[in-house]
Amino acid sequence: MSVSQITPTLFLSGADAPLNAALVSQKGITLIVNATLSHACPAYPGVECVRVPVSDLPSARLGDHFDRVAERIHGNRAGGTLVHCAAGMSRSPALVMAYLMRFRGVTLRQAHRWVQDSRPYVRLNAGFWEQLLQYERRLYGKNTVRVAAVDNMSPPPPPLTPRLTRATPPQQQRTWLTLVPRSPLMTRASGLPLTTRAQVTTSVNKSRRGTRPKV
Repeated sequence: MSVSQITPTLFLSGADAPLNAALVSQKGITLIVNATLSHACPAYPGVECVRVPVSDLPSARLGDHFDRVAERIHGNRAGGTLVHCAAGMSRSPALVMAYLMRFRGVTLRQAHRWVQDSRPYVRLNAGFWEQLLQYERRLYGKNTVRVAAVDNMSPPPPPLTPRLTRATPPQQQRTWLTLVPRSPLMTRASGLPLTTRAQVTTSVNKSRRGTRPKV
């Protein structure tokens, strides 16, 4: 069982954590956000459950729930909030990142780093990344990362090592966010591979100082 603490009152996990009554009580959880289709919400006294019935597919409209879930997390003053999906790798991290952008005033780049620092193995699918980019544009009028198509004429990047870099002027733009394809059976009409997960790591430049948003 893996529960990641994002803020003092916000937690991220897979579907097993909310079934542990002792854990829910220990963390002071009063709100559970269940971002699955098949896992039932456990019934605990004084604990509210919010359902987000979305599949972990790039075509799923998770973004339709960003505002609603962010507002419920922000409004939960009675205790802690646990956001979970099946594995805590795609749907629930995306919801948490949307909350951080909406109510913690951070960019998508910062929200991703914040969540990844607590849960290094998050892997959002390509569709959820695009919906987060749209959400960031809506909130801030610009994007701090972008999705770059993988060029099938060049060797694919090694697994789990795509790049995430700072924004540059349009004439100097590089690849900020690279999506690595997981299944060769899923292809675009153009022949380019279609990603089913976004695999992201933050590149570290030792000569540049960076700070993590305060929690």
